[in-house]
Amino acid sequence: MATELHETIFMAKQERHKNLFLNYKNLNIFPVELLKDEGLQFLERLYMKRNSLTTLPDNLAQKLPNLIELYLHSNNLVIIPEAIGNLARLQSLDLSNNALQVLCPEIGRLRSLRHLRLSNNQLKCLPPEIGDLQDLETLDVSMNQLMSLPDRLHRCLSLQNLTADHNLLSHVPRQLCWLHRLNQLSMAANRLTFLPLDLGRSREMQFVFVDNNVDLKGLPSYLYNKVIGCSGCGLSAQALEGGLGEMLGEELSEALVGLPAEVKVVGSETEHVVPLEELAMRTLHRIYHRRPTELSLLPPITLPKSLRDLLQFPLGHCHRCSQAMFTIIYPKLFPLRDTALAGVHRRTTVSFVAYCCSSHCLRTFDLQG
Repeated sequence: MATELHETIFMAKQERHKNLFLNYKNLNIFPVELLKDEGLQFLERLYMKRNSLTTLPDNLAQKLPNLIELYLHSNNLVIIPEAIGNLARLQSLDLSNNALQVLCPEIGRLRSLRHLRLSNNQLKCLPPEIGDLQDLETLDVSMNQLMSLPDRLHRCLSLQNLTADHNLLSHVPRQLCWLHRLNQLSMAANRLTFLPLDLGRSREMQFVFVDNNVDLKGLPSYLYNKVIGCSGCGLSAQALEGGLGEMLGEELSEALVGLPAEVKVVGSETEHVVPLEELAMRTLHRIYHRRPTELSLLPPITLPKSLRDLLQFPLGHCHRCSQAMFTIIYPKLFPLRDTALAGVHRRTTVSFVAYCCSSHCLRTFDLQG
């Protein structure tokens, strides 16, 4: 095997190959032949799947500076060296099926990276620097131990496909709703209790999969008529057998029981007064985002960072009039059986939830409207 490996690398150097396949070679250490002399300056794609590598050399980028794709699927990698950030041309990195517990912040220096696969590792968190990957299109972090996703992930403006199945996630960051190129979001088998109100608002969002999140009891109505996987969510089968499934068709006051915790219900059909805090936030939102010509005449406004962030990412938008909302939400439930998705997913118990900014919008909103 050693002779065969040596001949393969020797031939690649002699013939200046751009692709090198070293899959299934029983490698325990990174081949030193790849790093001798000038290395393989011309190599663009290195395949090293299904080996037993535990680490990578620190001078990898120095000896293989033109790598575009690096495939290390199914090894025993425990740590990735900080020098990985020096692979300036790298576009695709596959570290799936390893033993990674930590991902170094230098991963954020791979500014050309388009595809990052980290599934089936032991990651408990992701470095915030992932948000610096503005060309990233695909991110797969499924089958890890993540309890949250980085807040800065919304800076990955090119992200199209995000897969985070089989983790410990309790929520989806609201900021992800602002990724206007995001086409597919998969967060099955997590611990989700609610979804952002604006999830699915972007026209690009077409596929959302949240199967087997047993505490998820509502889907935002922006997901209406999109391809959704939600089997195994919501009320348990035992609860349905007990008659609780009929709750979805009852009056609003009873249906509100069990809605996601983030829904701060302070209004009802009988209350028409919007709190001063909400009115103030809506006014500031209009000032900051519409920037009228007379803004220069107003006194300068200094706000704490928490409020500035909230103005940029409101809690949601009214599904009737698109008004930004910050503290008050009127929810209205539409049982799945009353929508076009009825019967698509068997044993699906979640319902669609529309969120309105006022009792008037609540009364006049309809999924068909």
